[in-house]
Amino acid sequence: MKKGDTFEGIVERIDFPNKGIITVEGERITVKNALPGQKIQGVLTKRRKGRCEGRLLTVLEHAPLEKPEEACPHSVNCGGCLYQGLPYEEQLKIKEGQVKGLLDGVVCPGTYEFQGIKASPIDRGYRNKMEFSFGDEVKDGPLALGMHKRGSFYDIVTTPHCQIVHPDFCRILTATRDYFEELGTAFYKKLQHKGYLRHLLVRRAVKTGEILVDLVTSTQREYLTGEGREISCEEEAELLEVWKDRLLSLPLEGTCAGILHTKNDTLADAVQDDGTRVLYGQDYFYEELLGLRFRISPFSFFQTNSLGAEVLYETARSYIGDTKDKVVFDLYSGTGTIAQILASVAKKVVGVEIVEEAVEAARINARLNGLENCEFLAGDVLKVIDSLEDKPDLIVVDPPRDGIHPKALGKIIDFNVDRMVYVSCKPTSLTRDLVVLQERGYQVEKVSLVDMFPCTSGIETVCLLKRKEII
Repeated sequence: MKKGDTFEGIVERIDFPNKGIITVEGERITVKNALPGQKIQGVLTKRRKGRCEGRLLTVLEHAPLEKPEEACPHSVNCGGCLYQGLPYEEQLKIKEGQVKGLLDGVVCPGTYEFQGIKASPIDRGYRNKMEFSFGDEVKDGPLALGMHKRGSFYDIVTTPHCQIVHPDFCRILTATRDYFEELGTAFYKKLQHKGYLRHLLVRRAVKTGEILVDLVTSTQREYLTGEGREISCEEEAELLEVWKDRLLSLPLEGTCAGILHTKNDTLADAVQDDGTRVLYGQDYFYEELLGLRFRISPFSFFQTNSLGAEVLYETARSYIGDTKDKVVFDLYSGTGTIAQILASVAKKVVGVEIVEEAVEAARINARLNGLENCEFLAGDVLKVIDSLEDKPDLIVVDPPRDGIHPKALGKIIDFNVDRMVYVSCKPTSLTRDLVVLQERGYQVEKVSLVDMFPCTSGIETVCLLKRKEII
């Protein structure tokens, strides 16, 4: 086969995160977003050093276990979910097999306890945060608001029937899109750097039902009405007031804690806060986890599956074990969730997080929960770790997707703690770091998976490491 040739075949398996594997004419081809058991048609896009990659053209036959009638109506085009239509039990089996295979590639099988995968308490409507994008589904098409089209950087699919969020999200999305379409408001075009509408951030607490909505726009007000004229700050405020009132009139099951307007003129396609104005209520809301209360701001990190987070943190806490009279380091601590869960039974917990807003939120949350033995420091773990005065008895790490910086990992290992718990949202990063940890004297004791992201390829892994005894 050569580049550009089409092929057909049945997908044998799917490797993490979304790499379907198919064999055609004796050659193995990787095709993204193809599910095991599907008969597909694809086109060969890359052939290099014996490795072939293809692009999925169409699914000719669904996998025997698929139930396409139960899939989200947006699943064909939306790039948000991978496993729509597969029974949840099958999703869990696939993820468990993927991570076990990765672990066994770096940890000798049989030398550690693999405890399998724990399901999310709910597999639909579980997300407490969505960052919707404005755009169009086809060039010069009507205004769209939703998720990126699968395989596209520019095209946006409007998702009013998304299955992984509460219906309140969809009501807010639809009302927002309809209002700005009526106004003729232009979305921000990434190549020309022109336009007004950029993102709609919606957060909803599962336990309290409180909702925070943030409209993210540029400061190019001339694109607000579609009339091509300069719009004053006062006119902008009046038009956003109408949008706010529309949201407040929606028949929501939850309660609006705040409606915000954030300005963002960065060239990057990312939500950045260049100034936020409160249109209604406040710029935070509350969520509850494991008996603790957390104040969450628009951009602070918090696990996107609140009920799944309780399973994750309970698992991590069970791995950590006894913390009485001990000092615990919570590195990459976010808003300090793990630190506060441990604080009630520890001598002291020190959290380190690079995002200053998250650190401030952690301090507020610790006061809110009456915890006085938590210390949160803002800065890069790689740099802050050198200035820490406390000596840890055990360490918890919950790094971002790329894992721990190699130099930071070396410094963490140098603390020489007996136990370390590694919480990972990307198993390939975890396995890379496990190689170094094992070389430096740690052994993997046990591993458990927690499915925080049903219908998607995401998975959380909790790993307990112990320092080897020197004989």
